[in-house]
Amino acid sequence: QVQLVESGGGLVQAGGSLRLSCAASGFIFRVNAMGWYRQAPGKQRDLVATITSSGSTNYADSVKGRFTISRDNAKNTVYLQMNSLSPEDTAIYYCQTQGYVNGWGRGTQVTVSS
Repeated sequence: QVQLVESGGGLVQAGGSLRLSCAASGFIFRVNAMGWYRQAPGKQRDLVATITSSGSTNYADSVKGRFTISRDNAKNTVYLQMNSLSPEDTAIYYCQTQGYVNGWGRGTQVTVSS
């Protein structure tokens, strides 16, 4: 079964950086697209970034130039490098896979203090 386990969240000051990781198992990682989504309190879950099996990326306008998604197929892991963080980036960040199988992780909390 699909398992996605996020890590790397935490508390950071505005302007700081964090790198999130998502370890995947239970499916053929290299053939599936991967993505990061986030949900702030009282808001809907929104797309942050996606990466296809071939490495093409897509970003929400709000994170372009600050966040970078990448994947390591040898490690079955997808990453989200987050720079220049602001309090508006505070949310639970979820890893998602989409393709011949679909699934979500349980999320990791990112809190950015002003």
